[in-house]
Amino acid sequence: MIAQQAALVKPSTEHDMIKNTLPPTDLTLSDFRYDLPQERIAQTPVEPRDSSRLMVLDRKTGTLEHRIFRDIVDYLDPGDTLVINDTRVIPARIIGHRMRRADGSEGSASPVELLLLKQREEGVWETLAGPGKRARPGDILSFGDGLLTAEILDVIEEGCRVVRFTVHREGLPFFAALDLLGTMPLPPYITQKLEDPERYQTVYSREAGSAAAPTAGLHFTPELLDRIRDKGIAIAPVLLHVGLGTFRPVKEERIAEHEMHSEYIRVTEETAQLVNRRRAAGGRVIAVGTTSCRVLESAADEDGQLRAVDTDTGIFIYPGYRFRIVDALITNFHLPESTLLMLVSALADRETILRAYRTAVEMEYRFFSFGDAMFIK
Repeated sequence: MIAQQAALVKPSTEHDMIKNTLPPTDLTLSDFRYDLPQERIAQTPVEPRDSSRLMVLDRKTGTLEHRIFRDIVDYLDPGDTLVINDTRVIPARIIGHRMRRADGSEGSASPVELLLLKQREEGVWETLAGPGKRARPGDILSFGDGLLTAEILDVIEEGCRVVRFTVHREGLPFFAALDLLGTMPLPPYITQKLEDPERYQTVYSREAGSAAAPTAGLHFTPELLDRIRDKGIAIAPVLLHVGLGTFRPVKEERIAEHEMHSEYIRVTEETAQLVNRRRAAGGRVIAVGTTSCRVLESAADEDGQLRAVDTDTGIFIYPGYRFRIVDALITNFHLPESTLLMLVSALADRETILRAYRTAVEMEYRFFSFGDAMFIK
């Protein structure tokens, strides 16, 4: 299936990128470590989607319940708003070779891999290159026997390159070329082949542009979404194209020194009005996944009013952060020392989260992208 054209994103400036004011903290990377046996990392998705397990954490009392994901309906109330990220994962991993060097000499057949992370403008992307030494400014890379070429424009940091793509088949859109040449960029901890690429897409995915799935949404089925709507819960879409900001590891021991890479977000006026109206009437705002949470917190003002935005965000949420609009969160179980684990530890107490994770390990929950879910209420 050919992915829809991604939104054209204008280059960001420091002025128009949303960044939070980081709260002071003495927390270090070691404060977010936990022991996870290798066998607890889910390699394949469960069938059907909504049959995964669900841990329900009451962040006020610290109590835990253990259910099946389709039971999430029991924890949602009429008047609540479920906020989903309707981004769609693109086949963002492409492998080619260096066709021509910056000095004009011939390249080599040695493989070069690009992982597309973020579209800056039409045809221009931020990418991860491997090996990076084979992708220097001025080099021309070739994919699919020349169907697609990429000119290396700039080096952002180690491994990251800005490239300009050109499709060499008349009438073939860029995303159609990616469908022909690219593969789904599954996380490195998933070693088994995914038989159906649609299982790494949410059932409500709409706009192509992500390098990874918003995995909390993978648990929903169309039937479950209908049951949720029938109970009087609104479902509101926002957009965050998942890039390096979501999965880049934290390398600094003091977490406050970590800087998030920016990712494109959008909240429409329709979604903003819907969320604000229902919240004013007493309904909760429930984020499906950390990406939806980051969009909401980026776009909310100090009074908890959601604004329509079309920009980038570099928001980094960790313990000490004061949530403006998110009341509850549906999420998966995240990697140790990750920014995602830090985010959920900000919504609930860090020790409470780590205790819940230890319980999940003991009770053989499945972890990470294809794993089980947690509802933090």
